Formats: sequence, structure tokens, C-alpha cells
Amino acid sequence: MIIIRPIQASDYDALHQIAIESGHGFTSLPVNEALLKKRIAHSEHSFAASVTKPGDQGYLFVMEDTETGEVVGTSGIEAAVGLDAPFNHYHLGKIVHSSRKLNIYNAVETLTLCNDLTGTTEICTLFLKNSHRANRNGRFLSRFRFLFIAEHTERFADKIIAEMRGVSNEQGDSPFWAWLQEHFFSIDFPTADYLTGIGDKEFIAELMPKHPIYVNLLSKEAQKSINQVHTNTAPALRLLEAEGFERSGYVDIFDAGPTLKSLKHHIETIKNSKQLTVTVGSVEQAQNNFILCNNKLADFRAVQANICLGDKAVTILADTAKALLVESGDLIRVIEN
Repeated sequence: MIIIRPIQASDYDALHQIAIESGHGFTSLPVNEALLKKRIAHSEHSFAASVTKPGDQGYLFVMEDTETGEVVGTSGIEAAVGLDAPFNHYHLGKIVHSSRKLNIYNAVETLTLCNDLTGTTEICTLFLKNSHRANRNGRFLSRFRFLFIAEHTERFADKIIAEMRGVSNEQGDSPFWAWLQEHFFSIDFPTADYLTGIGDKEFIAELMPKHPIYVNLLSKEAQKSINQVHTNTAPALRLLEAEGFERSGYVDIFDAGPTLKSLKHHIETIKNSKQLTVTVGSVEQAQNNFILCNNKLADFRAVQANICLGDKAVTILADTAKALLVESGDLIRVIEN
């Protein structure tokens, strides 16, 4: 069975391998032992903490194949970004240059460095190994986070964001960064991406342009990449758009990938999921492909299963109940996948 659970210290080797496989542009998982172990420890502390409002908590989950014990994916939620270090983006804006006398009007797109998204909740760090990209596992690994947020809503901000990986080639070269590198930074994209991933962000404030950038001064390749996603990220973009997320007008400072946003109560999975009472029994006339989660924290579990769905109750198999750490009479949250 495929389950999702909070990460544990014993998952370090699996997380390290995922960090290697995820490649360039996956800033939240640098290939760095100290940082990965710190991320795991911070997640364990966050799940154990008593929380009444979002703070610097970070919740990291893993997808496990219980038949083999292999960790095959990861997914995370940052409760409130930018509270301990600047959370930088470019804001897409416009500046108008006009002359009534000469009958000239030019609206020019600009990129302005900002910290406008500080304090928002971020869904992040989603990666699934190729071996398990089937049976809606990718959708499951993304959508379960909204069930967790619905169950523990006080832990998260009203605005939820998601940073989408921007355009880059197989070597990790970004056309947007290439322009910044040439004129301001003199370091390549993988290096800048890695430094940010390990929390070494001082160079951004030191070297980033201090004034708005006129988009029409960038290379044509850089201009075309702004607010666009990496080919491999397109399915994740479509899934989040179906949840109600939309482009926010903010892009990543390295690859210009779009940042999506939605209000928490507008997210489809949160709006449409149901909290139901469990009955453990037969599911001979089952509805297929549902995501289920319990209402626990440190013992949080989520699975995909076939169920018998009623108005106020749901019947699940004994092995599903065991995986969810629930029994008859307990509450679980349910959404069709």
C-alpha cells in the first residue's frame, strides 16, 4: 500500500537520494547533509509543536510503499514563509512613458524586487520518483496537503502560494538567469540555486539590481521565459489551476517561474472534502479512487482507497483503517481523487 506520513530522522538516506534525483531548480532540497538533516529535525519539531497560528513551522511528508518500505516521494508545507530570512520575488508591473505633445504612449513591463509574500503559507518540495508515477500517485502527493490544511487550519495562513519551477535546460541553465548572470552576478544558475537552497542568501541583497528592471531590455529568450514553467512542471501547474490557484503577478528571482496563489477557503479540495465517521467493514459496492486522511499530527497518515461513502459515514477495509491508524467511530477526511 502507498501511504503518506510525516518524515522521520530514519528517512535521511531516502531524502538525500530524492535531493539528488530532483536536479537543478529544486531549491528546497539542496544536496547537503547538514541542511537536509536540519530540515527533517525542523519538520519533526513542527509536528510536535502546539500551534494556534502560523509561524516558522515546516511540515515535510514522505510517500512510502509499505510493501517494500521504500520512500518514493516527498511533499511539504511551509506555514509562514519569510519570517527568519527574506522571501524574495520579482513583482511584474508596468511603467508608462507618454508624451501628449508628441502623441507617444509606451507601457513598459517591469520586474521589481520585493518581499510582498512574506507570511503566506507555501506548498512546496513535491517530488515523486519515476518508478511510482502511476495510479494517480502524483495527484495524491499534491492534493493530500490540502486535506492536512483543512484538518489543521489554524496552523496555516489565509493565503496559500506555490512556486512553479521556471524554464531551464537539461544542464540547469536558465535563460532568465543568463541575463542576470551576464550583467550582475557572474555565477551560474546551479550555483545561485544551490546557495539559496542552503540558506546563503546574502549575495541576493548584495548583487541583485536595486531598481526595477525593464523587461524589454532583457534578451528575447529571457523575456519569453518570464512567468512560464519548466516542461516537467506543466502537470503540477494544471493540477493547481484546477484547485483554484492562479498566477499572482510574482515570479522567481532566478528562473522567473510563476508563483501561484489562492485563498485557503477557495481551494477546491478544502471546500469539497468531507469529515466523516469511520466504519470498518466490507466495501463490495465501493466508490473508487478516494484520498483519505486521519486528523492526527505526528501520527498523520493519508492513503488512496476504495470506500463506501454515505452522508455522514464512510466504510473502509480493515487494512485501510490500519494504514490510517483509525478504527470504527473515528473521524477521517475524504475527497475523491
